[in-house]
Amino acid sequence: MANFPTHIAVGTIVSGALAVVTLAADVVAPENIVAVTLAGVVGSVLPDIDLKESRPSRAMFAGLAVFFSFVVLFSLGNKYSIAEMLVLWLGTLVLVGYLGRNLFFHFSYHRGVWHSLLAAVFCGCLTAVVYSKLLGRNEGVAWLAAGFLVIGYLTHLVLDEIYSVDIMDAHIKASFGTAIKLFDYKHLVDSSVMAVAAVLAFLAAPPTKVFFENISSHSLWTELRQRMLPHERWFDLDWRHLALTSSGTSGGTAETNAQATGSASHAAPKP
Repeated sequence: MANFPTHIAVGTIVSGALAVVTLAADVVAPENIVAVTLAGVVGSVLPDIDLKESRPSRAMFAGLAVFFSFVVLFSLGNKYSIAEMLVLWLGTLVLVGYLGRNLFFHFSYHRGVWHSLLAAVFCGCLTAVVYSKLLGRNEGVAWLAAGFLVIGYLTHLVLDEIYSVDIMDAHIKASFGTAIKLFDYKHLVDSSVMAVAAVLAFLAAPPTKVFFENISSHSLWTELRQRMLPHERWFDLDWRHLALTSSGTSGGTAETNAQATGSASHAAPKP
């Protein structure tokens, strides 16, 4: 499979390209583009959360632990004493960061249900919930972030399949076919739980009407076609004018040099 730097690099490139197209089509406000693009980058490493010692899994559970501990801190700050709040804060850190992580890996395994299209759908719906309910973004931005994450997620799966083919030795590795699958055929219970979670996440997510109206509008695709290439010149520079100016400058310099050196071709005619 592809390593972490490869996944993060390709995911960043793909998400950046999508961000350029999104801005050009005026689908999202500039102040939201960073948050949306970040979702795509996160999606490009998310399938490896089931790899116990991977950086994505460590980062995910560390981030969740910090996030939920501060949610508890800010939501209950006026109810308990400082000592009690410290206990709750540290307890949440331990509960999510250590116990939650160990429980997750007790029931998960690499190249299982997380390497499936079903998991991509679940993570996309969950992203829409997080962006709308927790981050306060409108429904269009929430589902756009979900779309970015799903594309990043699929990029990861495709890369893993590509790396399963040894081009140099012209053979297919044993891992081929395990990265992209509709669901985990070997562990149907896990797939069933993931399917239920995906349905619940979709029901909790905001409506999709605004998102689909925006991406299917005729004006959006017309704007994209018009902005695909420069109409007259690249970067507002007149390259022809620059070339002519450069040529004229070179000719004048050559003439000046010839006169300075007494070249016969530029010398005054003899009487």
